[in-house]
Amino acid sequence: MTTTTPVSPRSLRWARRRQSFTRSWNAYRSQRTGMIGLFLLAAIVILALAAPILVDESQLSVTQATGGRMEPPSAGFPLGTDEVGRSILALTLWGARLSLLIGLTATVVAILVGTAIGVTAGHIGGWYGWIALRFSDWFMVLPSLVVAIALLAVLGRSMSTTILVIAMVSWSGTTRLVRAQTLTVQARPYLERAKALGAGHWHQMTKHILPNVLPLVLASATLLVPSAILMESSLAWLGLGDPNVVSWGSILNRASSNGAVSAHAWWYLLPPGLAILLVVLAFMMCGRALEAVFNPRLRGEQS
Repeated sequence: MTTTTPVSPRSLRWARRRQSFTRSWNAYRSQRTGMIGLFLLAAIVILALAAPILVDESQLSVTQATGGRMEPPSAGFPLGTDEVGRSILALTLWGARLSLLIGLTATVVAILVGTAIGVTAGHIGGWYGWIALRFSDWFMVLPSLVVAIALLAVLGRSMSTTILVIAMVSWSGTTRLVRAQTLTVQARPYLERAKALGAGHWHQMTKHILPNVLPLVLASATLLVPSAILMESSLAWLGLGDPNVVSWGSILNRASSNGAVSAHAWWYLLPPGLAILLVVLAFMMCGRALEAVFNPRLRGEQS
């Protein structure tokens, strides 16, 4: 007579999560644009992380610049130099670190705030849900860039305030999306059974609602990151970024301020602008592929 080892509920949950992840990954791999975006994004991240190895940080210093003013691309400076003789290649590689850091961090903060408010507003409802929804509606109708400019003018220019400001103008869309999904999840039978068995609000939100809205949150995050990077680049280009650090937007700001357009120094404008375009495109491709994975009706529309 053989005996079987009982499977714990925790092991069973993890096994189901692994199966779900495998199915999602297989569905994602079938999206050609999603894989192209993933490889492109991985290449950009690797270059950003390897910037200290590829280019010495001393090349960012104005006092240690060795090139001439706005020299065109050459063997010594593959992407040319800026107005003080610094390598555009070095500036672009190191600028990727800050632009990605601000974009990702601001997105994480916005997603956490938006998800928390969306889940609680949809689950608890009542006067709290009404106030939370009106509050998010108010943030959605405000012009994001104008609000960000006003807040930075009051709070001051630094990396932390830029992250905070971008998160403040970005969380409302996630709130409405998560609230709508929460209302859908609450209509499912297993949540009614959990209520009948005495599950409290915290148990329902963390064990039943949140796991079901996380895929949607992930897809939303991949689409929110490029918006945050564009917002940071726009603010830095307007001169509202941290003056002590290098980002793609600050490179464009210095280029426009020092006459790169009139001097026809295309090598000063093209690398940071192209880098912003590529990273935004990569995130958008990944986000659209994830939407197709979590919404099977869209799979036929993805190439």
